[in-house]
Amino acid sequence: MTAAERAFRTAEADARCVDAFAGSCAPDSGMALVAVGGYGRAELAPFSDLDVVLVHHPDLDPSAAAEQIWYPLWDSGARLDHSVRSLPEMLAAADADYRVASGLLDVRHVAGDTSLSLRLRTTMLAEWRKGARGRLPLIRESAQSRHQLMGELAHLSVPDLKESEGGLRDATTLRGIVATWLVDVPHGPLETSRQALLDVRDHVHDMAGRATDRVTPETWAELAVRLGLPDERAAQMHVRQIGRRITHVTRLAWRRVDGVLSRPSSPQVARRPVLEPLAAGVALSAGEVVLDRRADPGRDPALLLRAATAAAERGVLLAPATAARLVRECAPLPDPWPEEARHLLVRLLASGPGLLDVWETLDETGALAGILPEWERIRLLPHASVIHRFTVDRHVVETCVEAAGLIRSVARPDVLMVAALLHDIGKGGLTDHSQAGEPLARRVAQRCGFDADAVELIALLVRWHLLLAETATTRDPDDPATVELITSRVRTSENLSLLRALTEADAKATSPKAWSSWRAGLILDLARRAQASLDSGVTLPPITTDVAPVPPGLEPGSVSVTVEPLPDGARLTLIAPDRVGLLADVAATLAVLRLGVRAARVWSQDDDGVGPAVGFSVWDVASDGAEPGLVRTKYEAIVAGRIDPARRFAPARGDLAPSVVVRPEASDLATVLEVRTADRPGVVHLVCRALAEHDVAVRSAHVDTLGPQAVDVFYLQEPSAGALSDTRAAAAAHAVRAALSGETASA
Repeated sequence: MTAAERAFRTAEADARCVDAFAGSCAPDSGMALVAVGGYGRAELAPFSDLDVVLVHHPDLDPSAAAEQIWYPLWDSGARLDHSVRSLPEMLAAADADYRVASGLLDVRHVAGDTSLSLRLRTTMLAEWRKGARGRLPLIRESAQSRHQLMGELAHLSVPDLKESEGGLRDATTLRGIVATWLVDVPHGPLETSRQALLDVRDHVHDMAGRATDRVTPETWAELAVRLGLPDERAAQMHVRQIGRRITHVTRLAWRRVDGVLSRPSSPQVARRPVLEPLAAGVALSAGEVVLDRRADPGRDPALLLRAATAAAERGVLLAPATAARLVRECAPLPDPWPEEARHLLVRLLASGPGLLDVWETLDETGALAGILPEWERIRLLPHASVIHRFTVDRHVVETCVEAAGLIRSVARPDVLMVAALLHDIGKGGLTDHSQAGEPLARRVAQRCGFDADAVELIALLVRWHLLLAETATTRDPDDPATVELITSRVRTSENLSLLRALTEADAKATSPKAWSSWRAGLILDLARRAQASLDSGVTLPPITTDVAPVPPGLEPGSVSVTVEPLPDGARLTLIAPDRVGLLADVAATLAVLRLGVRAARVWSQDDDGVGPAVGFSVWDVASDGAEPGLVRTKYEAIVAGRIDPARRFAPARGDLAPSVVVRPEASDLATVLEVRTADRPGVVHLVCRALAEHDVAVRSAHVDTLGPQAVDVFYLQEPSAGALSDTRAAAAAHAVRAALSGETASA
């Protein structure tokens, strides 16, 4: 079944219609027979209806001619879907109902007055473009409702080739979007996929002996033979690939439509696109992430990950043309990856719902081969269990989306996100996928540049990612051996919290039944029991006791700055007379300069008992362009009040709620505050400013970034030394939480 066969069926149908029209009393002018829908597109399947309309001038009576046309067609055995309308009636119906207007975009002259058919077509196209801004939201709403009802072609066990998301109706809708002239879509991939899906639909008709768009399980084997594929699994993957590509182009088109509709419709003078810088080499243009003019893909192996992360975190598109260019031109990532690339991967995975469209673009453009070559093992792979609502690859991405909402509950969010990506990487073979996945996950984690402990932890989570769920639903929770089974595999409290989060994300991504209240209750209860049998303490860094030489001549408001180049960034050491609020000002300085803090150590030191204490801070930053003079100038401007950081670093809203916890067991000398929040410019400044406003001194601090999450530990004291009282500690935690959430802390 090919396009040539569809054209042949259409030509035969046209000949019957021409003969029927010629044998009627229809006049030579003022009346025409036109084809619409699939017949209008010359894409008749073996059992398609002939959708035809007898269009006439309003002054003519078409009843006699219509009867003389329809009867011969019925007698020929044609499946006829016909109507009779005057030209004004056609235009009025299209104006009143976008579905009619959409169907008439494919109108094609068959017989009769060609000028009337041409007038209908040109008028319809003009009206379609004129009313596009009003119609497109209605079309999208209808499509979304259909998708929710029918599901996604790429993941259904019994797909509907026409109505499912990624099916033929979506492909036709895309043609209508293109006809508006508002946006463009990738024509080549769309048309190739649409024709391939029409081929499948033709075979399904032929095998069923009737008009049907559903592919039943028993159909796949014969379909594979007809398509020249090795087996039914290959046939399923072929159809899923087509559906996924149409879905990808559809989502891309609608995102572009949203961008157009959000802008004023008044005529604009053509101008160069505006580029909003996002990161090194990456910019935002018309709602899509692209490369800026300074990008050098050949020398920047992390550029693809940087562009993808910027798009996913902002919930915008990664321009497919940009991704395709980076696949061709971007320098390959070394083995092991540089630290920046590893951080970017984790941030990408933890970006939440924004990951879905970006990962889809990476997949469709072939970019994943350079990031995760193991992805091909599970790409388009169906799950053996019917409880799964997605193919294995999409399930993995959905697991990452679910895990992103749980990163505040674990000590190593970077490990959680990579384990979520790799937990099913062992599927597709004959060995148990947890066992097969463990060595694969270990190799991937090593290649990504994780240290040995993190590599083993990722491998452990992949190996035992089913342990909690299987044990909770098959063993007696009151039997001590049940808890012992868990603790013998997962030996620390922090590792158990990671396994619990991965189990929850995996189940939620599977289906609602996999994380029902009953199953969730069993799993969480078992995790609590296991937690109680393990060490409940969380290891925190000790209070810093570094001793360093103090530069001579430090005065209030001044700062000493030194910069040490690192392979992929720089290390800044800043020294200034200690005071409440010093750390807030230093953090604001680095944030204003957009230096991208990766880690920091901060401590206070007496100057051998002479003069006031001195504050030391050592910062590892992503940028290698830090200039000591510029850092000093910005710091002095902030201290003098010439720069107000509060206006530049407003707290983010709509993110996961920050976690701010007092750890009373961690130190006898200070109050330890543990902060977990989204990694963004100004986090340390917001925390330290809130503490300074409550007259709380930061005795020591440890700032770290794990993927998308800042994990900061602050050792707090009263200005006169000594730990905070319980009341003061609670007030400080509340103030920090409010500062990070954008709320006003009440007394």
